[in-house]
Amino acid sequence: MDIMSNEVSANELLQAHELIWSCSISFIKPMSLKCAVELGIPDIINNHGQPITLSNLISALHIHPSKTHCIYRLMRILVHFGFFTATQKVAMVDHELQQDDKEEEYSLTLASRLLLKDGPLRATPFFLVQLDPLLVTPWHSLSTWLQNSDRTPFEMVHGKTFWDGVGDEPRVKYLFTEAMASDSHLMAKIVVEGCKHVFEGLTSLVDIGGGTGIMAKAIAKNFPNINCTVLDLPYVVENSQGTKNLNFIGGDMFEAIPPANAILLKWILHDWSDEEALMILKRCREAIWSKEKGGKVIIIEKVLIENPEIDKKSAAETQLYFDMLMMVNLTGRERNKREWENLFLAAGFSHFKITPIAGVRSLLEVYP
Repeated sequence: MDIMSNEVSANELLQAHELIWSCSISFIKPMSLKCAVELGIPDIINNHGQPITLSNLISALHIHPSKTHCIYRLMRILVHFGFFTATQKVAMVDHELQQDDKEEEYSLTLASRLLLKDGPLRATPFFLVQLDPLLVTPWHSLSTWLQNSDRTPFEMVHGKTFWDGVGDEPRVKYLFTEAMASDSHLMAKIVVEGCKHVFEGLTSLVDIGGGTGIMAKAIAKNFPNINCTVLDLPYVVENSQGTKNLNFIGGDMFEAIPPANAILLKWILHDWSDEEALMILKRCREAIWSKEKGGKVIIIEKVLIENPEIDKKSAAETQLYFDMLMMVNLTGRERNKREWENLFLAAGFSHFKITPIAGVRSLLEVYP
């Protein structure tokens, strides 16, 4: 198609340009939010206890006097994206309304409440770690990586695996650890409260890669008849304290998994290639009890939405973003239903059930 011919309308050309423009400057959205988080704007509004005027917000910020006019522009775009709400406050002078003297008042939305410094469900660590130069830099070399044999762009750029790279940078290690902990708090609330039937009848469970045991602790507390075990690398669990029905074991999931009624894998398999994921699943298959005794593997992961309807396009887009994250940083991938099924059958499982649970994620129960 000749784009300069009469076959292409001016409107079509403008739409194509706008698509490219929008893509090229889309980084402004996360960078603007990053600025607000670093300035502490969500906490300032929250601590104010009520909607805060622009002038009061500026007074609470530690910014140079010459930059005060920029805060309105920053808040305007963040209101547009839904991170804050804005209303017009009409000033009162001598008990009379001054209609011409209006000022913006800002309030938090649910999204910005998740960016507050305190609270177990805060999303700030995950948000900030994705924007860290350690994770952003490999993206600039994606095309170069596609032309060589390096395992991942991350390894090509940094000369080390993602896990080693994160472990060697205290700032990133802290953010990543906090991000995983926050996600576990969220999943514990959603899964334990909303999917109780998944755990009913179980007597033992191993949480693979469970870190400090946030998920396992929630399960052990709500289901005292289940003996829970967290399996993670020795240095991760060495200082963890167990309880009556919760204990921690240092080990390697690729080598051996303790036998149990059920095994939990939360956000584990998407980190690994099909070959590596298959190896993990085979170890799970060896560890769980037989079908007759109620053995199963419980997986919390994304199941890619294919041919999404309009109301699911945003969720599908987020899933595809995560798939690219896995490609750039790790050897893993996000998988659709057929790809999950192929893995399960290859690992020796007979059938599985998918239950959508939280936004872009699902709970998969896999049976021998």
